[in-house]
Amino acid sequence: MGYAASEPATTGTTPAMAIKILIAGGFGVGKTTMVGTISEIRPLHTEELLSERGVGVDDTSGVEGKTTTTVALDFGRITIREGLWLYLFGTPGQDRFWFMWDELALGALGAVVLADTRRLQDCFPAVDYFERRGLPFVVAVNCFDGARRHDPAKIRRALSLDGVAPIVLCDVRDLESVKNVLTTLVTYAVGGSFGDRLPPRDGFTHPPAAPARPS
Repeated sequence: MGYAASEPATTGTTPAMAIKILIAGGFGVGKTTMVGTISEIRPLHTEELLSERGVGVDDTSGVEGKTTTTVALDFGRITIREGLWLYLFGTPGQDRFWFMWDELALGALGAVVLADTRRLQDCFPAVDYFERRGLPFVVAVNCFDGARRHDPAKIRRALSLDGVAPIVLCDVRDLESVKNVLTTLVTYAVGGSFGDRLPPRDGFTHPPAAPARPS
């Protein structure tokens, strides 16, 4: 289930492989921040300033201070070992960009659905989408400062999950927290232990992002 991509040549006989992961969720939930926190390369962002054209179209309730939006995708990369990479693709959150999801989902191993418990309904479309496609996913609850903490079992009931998809509490600004989310997803998607294959904190060349506006 690798995602074909051009990467530097590797030594030995182990074939190169890239694993494609989607980062999805509602508008302003933290997708861009998550990709930027863990990517070892400078992330590719396609953010644009919110304009008057979005008034009455984009739902900014709960994120009124947000001034930019992802209009295509966010992209980052993590090296697991020589010849094995995780490619992270952050999806746009607004309804008007959902037509891109089918293209972005091609070849993906699984997805992270970011959720904000203050606006839990915003992640329903992503959950429904991945359930319909049969694509493994985890729900990562981004614990915003000042937000009430909820028991994962209650979140599972609120999302009407079938009891299989993992639910993880996280802070997308923290490298180790994001690493735990991705480890949980890949382990769930392929089975077995995967955590010890992710590089240690010092193995990432891109430092954790400073606290910033969620995206």
